[in-house]
Amino acid sequence: MRRRDFIAALGGAAAMPLAVRAQQPPVPVVGFLNGTTPARAVHHVAAFRQGLGETGHVEGQTVAIEYRWGENRSDRLPALAAELVRRPVAVIAATGGFGSAATAKAATTTIPIVFTLGGTDPVEIGLVASLNRPGGNVTGVMLLTLPLTAKRVELLRTLVPKAAVVAVLVDPAVVTASAQLKEARPAARALGLELIELGASTEDEIGVAFGRLAAHRADALFIGSSPLFETRRDQIVALAARYAIPTIYNWREYAAAGGLMSYGANITEMYRQAGIYTGTILKGAKPADLPVLQPTKFELVINLKTAKALGLEVPAQVLALADEVIE
Repeated sequence: MRRRDFIAALGGAAAMPLAVRAQQPPVPVVGFLNGTTPARAVHHVAAFRQGLGETGHVEGQTVAIEYRWGENRSDRLPALAAELVRRPVAVIAATGGFGSAATAKAATTTIPIVFTLGGTDPVEIGLVASLNRPGGNVTGVMLLTLPLTAKRVELLRTLVPKAAVVAVLVDPAVVTASAQLKEARPAARALGLELIELGASTEDEIGVAFGRLAAHRADALFIGSSPLFETRRDQIVALAARYAIPTIYNWREYAAAGGLMSYGANITEMYRQAGIYTGTILKGAKPADLPVLQPTKFELVINLKTAKALGLEVPAQVLALADEVIE
């Protein structure tokens, strides 16, 4: 072979991979919409990626993820959702509760949406037609909270056996606030407890609500489900410690942050399942055909350090029921 021909052949071989790469189709893009902050959702994002991985999708290799964070401001969500629609993304993972889910649904009727929802019935609020056959472009994962209210009140009474007055804090701005109170009233009445109903829809109102606990001489507190409460988790746990009020929460994250006790489904698992659904849709499944998932396991978490600080002795039977004990 002549030198000129050899160099030409060598150059062609070197250029071939570039040409092949140029012809490769772009990876699909997932929009991740969340009303909180990246720091607050580190473990949730990791679980979401894990779920994607279980369907064969790896961020940065077979899929790209565009993150949009509300930074605890619900008024930012519509503009963020609109950005993802204009992008456009292949799927929107509307995570973190009702605000993200409702905003994503309002932004598009064509892009598939996978939501994560806690404490709100997606049928009642119009996200899906039914749990088994969602219809439209929306499906997701929901966590049951209302049916667990009676159990939470019972656990609280077991841990504070001398309690006579129990307060419940709900967010009146949440669509399920009245339903949460409706569940709490008979649960308290069945145990012979007086129930004090408190409401808070802003950061300042949370502080005011805790201030009212002393006036009502509440012996224990039950925190209802609310996206606001999730974003103000550290504030609520700190106030419970400041007022020395034994408190039960919906999610493990509160107990991990120093709260006394939680009973509910695992939020991290919810995000993993949302990742699986997102990956399944990327592979061609339709949201209309994917039933809304619900948890089948609930976990009791007790923070013994907090119990000791409150002067409480956790009964052996409660410890035996606990899925996790934080010491």
